[in-house]
Amino acid sequence: MYSSEPKFIDIYDPKKRICKIMMSCPKVGLETSLNGSGIRVSADLVEDVLKRFSNAGMLAYRFFEWAGKQRNYEHTVISYHTMIESLGKIRQYKIMWDVVNSMRSKGVLNIETFCVMIRKYARAQKVDEAIYTFNVMDSYGVPPNLAAFNSLLSAFCKSKNVRKAQEIFDNMKDKFLPDSKTYSILLEGWGKSPNLPKAREIFRTMVDNGCNPDIVTYGIMVDVLCKAGRVDEALGVVREMDCHGCKPTSFIYSVLVHYYSIENRIEDAVETFLEMERNGIKADVATYNALIGAFCKTNKFNNVFRALLQYQYLNTQWESGRYNIYLLKKEKKRKDTTYEGEFNFALFLWTLQ
Repeated sequence: MYSSEPKFIDIYDPKKRICKIMMSCPKVGLETSLNGSGIRVSADLVEDVLKRFSNAGMLAYRFFEWAGKQRNYEHTVISYHTMIESLGKIRQYKIMWDVVNSMRSKGVLNIETFCVMIRKYARAQKVDEAIYTFNVMDSYGVPPNLAAFNSLLSAFCKSKNVRKAQEIFDNMKDKFLPDSKTYSILLEGWGKSPNLPKAREIFRTMVDNGCNPDIVTYGIMVDVLCKAGRVDEALGVVREMDCHGCKPTSFIYSVLVHYYSIENRIEDAVETFLEMERNGIKADVATYNALIGAFCKTNKFNNVFRALLQYQYLNTQWESGRYNIYLLKKEKKRKDTTYEGEFNFALFLWTLQ
């Protein structure tokens, strides 16, 4: 039996009506159909439609152009940026710059406008275009600042081009005073490369230049070292954090527990978990998963069950409880049935949540 409610919503919800028109009308007839709809556009309406059609490329642009012609309406900065993102995805760079020039004529350009374009160029591996966009900011009346510089570096690092990011940093670091975010971006980029010596160099340079690492920087460094098999060195970084009054997070502890498990250092994994509790840091899903993974690896399923019960007792949300328990049962190697009843009981407890 079909409800009439969806039809009611389609008739009176302007966003749904526009979306229906856009999905059903041919390219040449879209503007005519939108004009005939009698819908009055608003900033929220246009932003919502553009976000919904962010992967629709030129279809979104045709709607954007139509909306811009409507009476008593002006595009918001959010609408402009969403449109620039969409055009960047389909590499319509000329039209993307047309939109930027339209923003310029209306005096609504800002730092984020150029950051959006830089990200799109970097993702498409268009190095020269990304750098050009950064360099022309001044001529558009938007002087680049540290946030734009960090965005440029981040765009290249996330596009797996950390070497270019490092080159840009070396050439421009005298123009902008790097902060902890700047170094964290490069540190993470070299860590994913992976290049541990360069990551270490960035971390040392940061400290030598009097820029104190923050919790994000420390977390990245610990993760990079652990992935490189340098868990003890990572632990030294954690101790350094304590000395500088920077309290380790549950993420940092979960990384240590996880990699101790990989190295079969279960006692160290447990001690790290207990240290976290002694320091008053509440364990999250990732930390418990890391601990339970360590127990599973050594077939200590009684400890797994205790950890599950402790998690239940602390009333901490287990975001994917049933799935995790299912994995534990699979990992248990069905030959050993000693704790089968306990696992079933644990599964029963989670079904009650």
